[in-house]
Amino acid sequence: MKFYKYQGAGNDFVMIDNRIKVLEINEHQRIEKLCDRRFGIGGDGLILIENHDEYDFEMIYFNADGYQTSMCGNGGRCAVAFAKFLGIIGTKTRFLAIDGAHEAVIEQSDFVELKMSNVLKVEVHENHFVLDTGSPHYVTFVNDLNEVNVYNDGRAVRYNDRFKEKGINVNFVENTTEGISVVTYERGVEDETLACGTGVTACAIAHWIKNKSLTSIPIKVKGGNLSVRFEPKNDNQFENIWLCGGATFVFEGEI
Repeated sequence: MKFYKYQGAGNDFVMIDNRIKVLEINEHQRIEKLCDRRFGIGGDGLILIENHDEYDFEMIYFNADGYQTSMCGNGGRCAVAFAKFLGIIGTKTRFLAIDGAHEAVIEQSDFVELKMSNVLKVEVHENHFVLDTGSPHYVTFVNDLNEVNVYNDGRAVRYNDRFKEKGINVNFVENTTEGISVVTYERGVEDETLACGTGVTACAIAHWIKNKSLTSIPIKVKGGNLSVRFEPKNDNQFENIWLCGGATFVFEGEI
């Protein structure tokens, strides 16, 4: 089977052109093995590109555990870059993902702007926020990210009584002079990842609710730099949300 590897701010994905059905979506163990960094190719997830009658293509995303899950923002941006490489799209596209239709622009070869789903509700608590940006996220602000144990602290929230059944992604945010820095514990991967697209989107919105400033914000993650822009409708609803950053081809091979 031919595969390609892409990464977006260090979030890495096994990409497969599945228009001729080389992989079935119910092959959970096989997909998990392909994502394994020791016994397979290695990646935070696996993405299939498939034909669709009403859209340029369909993106089918699997977490590293081999199961389909909610939307992956950086995966979506990498899917757009891969679709352009395959000649499916030009500089603009409209494609289908698990949370619905998405628009994207890729005017530079490895820089993708992806329109995310509207946010319809944000839970604002004293020390954290809970919202869905295509995937469910818990966001909390800290004074120093260096003092956060992302695996232990993130896991404690992900598996607490409220979230353990369905899981949640956990983000820790530090304000910087330029914008924000973010680290994320991702469900499905069940570990820290170098970036999370839906996560930084959630953090950008939480930052606006908390500070009422910056509707376009630069974000530093361990794998690089991203940016998010959006339009607030009110304190609880947001639209025209765009996740922007690099989506880079790494290598290709056969397995």
